[in-house]
Amino acid sequence: MSDTISFPLKQSDIPTHWYNILPDFPEPLPPPLHPGTKKPVTLEDMTAIFPENIVMQEMSPERYIEIPEPVREIYALWRPTPLLRAVRLEKALNTPAHIYYKYEGVSPGGSHKPNTAIPQAYYNKQAGTKRLTTETGAGQWGSSLALGCQLFGIECVVYMVKVSYHQKPYRKMMMHTWGASVHASPSSNTAYGRSVLEKDPECPGSLGMAISEAIEDAVKSKNTKYSLGSVLNHVCMHQTVIGLECLKQMEMAGESPDVVIGCVGGGSNFAGIAFPFVKEKIAGKTNCRIVAVEPALCASLTQGELRYDFGDTAETTPLMMMYTLGHNFMPPKIHAGGLRYHGMAPTVSHLAKLKLIDAVAVAQTKAFESAVLFARTEGIIPAPETSHAICAAVDEAIKAREEGKKRVILFNFSGHGMMDLSSYDSFLAGHLQNA
Repeated sequence: MSDTISFPLKQSDIPTHWYNILPDFPEPLPPPLHPGTKKPVTLEDMTAIFPENIVMQEMSPERYIEIPEPVREIYALWRPTPLLRAVRLEKALNTPAHIYYKYEGVSPGGSHKPNTAIPQAYYNKQAGTKRLTTETGAGQWGSSLALGCQLFGIECVVYMVKVSYHQKPYRKMMMHTWGASVHASPSSNTAYGRSVLEKDPECPGSLGMAISEAIEDAVKSKNTKYSLGSVLNHVCMHQTVIGLECLKQMEMAGESPDVVIGCVGGGSNFAGIAFPFVKEKIAGKTNCRIVAVEPALCASLTQGELRYDFGDTAETTPLMMMYTLGHNFMPPKIHAGGLRYHGMAPTVSHLAKLKLIDAVAVAQTKAFESAVLFARTEGIIPAPETSHAICAAVDEAIKAREEGKKRVILFNFSGHGMMDLSSYDSFLAGHLQNA
């Protein structure tokens, strides 16, 4: 073989610490504000919905936080994940670029989401939590938390955005298989859900609505806490195992990326691959471009405004400084359900403000065109969310061809699309909205 395409790490290479980006920001991150007083939230405010050990991570000033051994032992079911070079895609594009991808689809849930679901379930178990509530869009997060709760003996209740509940029945089946209860949101289970349905019985739902329902359930139920799959600092931090492994693997490949790419909705998978490279960039060890790719129909970074906003539609979460389309924004029914969120993680938003990362928006049909090209050359069918990162990588490779220059491209393959085949059926039949 002329080209090495796989760069495997050993189990002993699973990171021992997560990377916390907060201490490395050139300017401090604006604090979240209490929804009532509008003053910075305190530890006591946050422990109403999260266990104290999670809140301590959220607010930690430490650059590295140790990964508990029980979590690393479960990570070893699929980590370290592969770094692969897409040589067949390179040939199809006739590009001098080298395209690498970090394949997070090997996890039990098929995406990057277990990287935070496992530690969140662990810390809740340590804190005595008996029941966890959460939201999910496309279902990757809900299924991952269902797995984490099953492994640590915690009841799991998932509010799944209604359009995805019907579009992606196999994700719902995964959650049921791992022991979770799943409700289409908006639901009749909560006062907020009932109020939405009274106004619009056919409401397709949104992540903001599902978050509102999950928080209401958590606050009103005994021995229950809430778990979030994206946006917050501790969630993004748990995902940095992706980029930390990538740094070692790119050394094995003998190359340094010129461009690092991740799809972005709430921000967690992008943070996972990007934050360790941002650290290198701030330290002057790399000058790579770091690109967040979002759907054109739900583009908070490229079309939203940077301001304090709620993370949910019922206005129960802390106000966070983020790029937002407004917490009442109703996303269109795109198939990349995991990217249908009105706001961006405060940490990712802060990097965009500081111009340490770039952002681009991609139309749905263009993303699927790239996904099909990837599947037909590399063999793996991508999740609709992941297809946005692939699309940006393809664009970068085409630029390299047009310029006649080698370019090293790295993207996070955040999950496979084997539970999303109905999306491909719609695309191949020409039924997807071209926006």
